[in-house]
Amino acid sequence: MVQSLTVRDAIIQRRSIKLFNGQPVEREILLSILDDAVWAPNHQLRQPWRFIVACGKELDDLYSVLKEFALPKWKDLSEEDLVKQMKKFTNPGGYVFVVVPEDARQKERLEDYAAASMLVQNIQLLAWDRGIGSCWKTPGYLDNPLFRKALGIEPGERIISMLQVGYFDEMPKPKDRKGVEDLVTIFEKKD
Repeated sequence: MVQSLTVRDAIIQRRSIKLFNGQPVEREILLSILDDAVWAPNHQLRQPWRFIVACGKELDDLYSVLKEFALPKWKDLSEEDLVKQMKKFTNPGGYVFVVVPEDARQKERLEDYAAASMLVQNIQLLAWDRGIGSCWKTPGYLDNPLFRKALGIEPGERIISMLQVGYFDEMPKPKDRKGVEDLVTIFEKKD
């Protein structure tokens, strides 16, 4: 039986992975991670998210879409340079696009974004526990109307995360974080 990480260990040990090794992530594993991740706290149980997942045969179609929007001058590249530049898209073993409604009410829109952000962290921690790395990406083309159309994003929705997931060979070193002593102000009542 595989020993799961403690919550603390998962939080502290997780790293954003940018160098994936190309091994595919099995659909069943990815869907299982998403099934658990939806337990993120969310206001009034609105569950303000949906997913667009690519982790199998549909990856080639996604690569074509990403090539068009992430490398707008790809036609000017040699085949070798195109393959090299596409590696950052073809090496992850799968993708999860997290889509949220854009509620016209500011309070609800912010609550939904916060809840979906917690969901994304759940995905990352659950994946990490299974030896799968991830990187939350928010490139500008996520808002491009043609990219949105290619992914099936409806009016009134927004992609908040292009989450690359996959296996990796090298663990990135941790980066220092501010200590709590630099972040906390103890409450004092002001007169």
